[in-house]
Amino acid sequence: MGIRTAVVAGAVLLLPSALTAQALESSAKAASKLSADALWVKIGDFCGISKWHPAVEKCELSADGKTRTLSLKGGGTIVEALVKMDAAGRSYTYSIVSGPLPVANYTSTISVAADGAGSMVTWVGKYDAKGATDAESTKAIDGVYDSGLKALTAN
Repeated sequence: MGIRTAVVAGAVLLLPSALTAQALESSAKAASKLSADALWVKIGDFCGISKWHPAVEKCELSADGKTRTLSLKGGGTIVEALVKMDAAGRSYTYSIVSGPLPVANYTSTISVAADGAGSMVTWVGKYDAKGATDAESTKAIDGVYDSGLKALTAN
């Protein structure tokens, strides 16, 4: 019984270190004068991101409509997979399959809601840092969100 207690106690001591690696999260919100439906027309097209995000030069959609390949201005390519589309709820969730961003296990949701006469767009992502510190990874994703929402809601 003494050995069993020691093994259980040792396992309990190891638990906190195993639980410290948690996903990072970024989120951004921006108000728009456009109605929620009008803003969703821009965002809801899974490959329409090239029309509003300043970092994306071109978007190519796969034949099944579930994967987009983003060609970035200045070089680089990001491949993203559509996880869930909820057109009625004005949101979609996607994941990054590959690309130059310093993240792994990235999943994000972008959504639009009515806000008075206008609308509010929210972009939230969870991910792990990859090849960079947590702060560097968070700064990169925050920059993607902030520049995208700024351009999207400029009018």
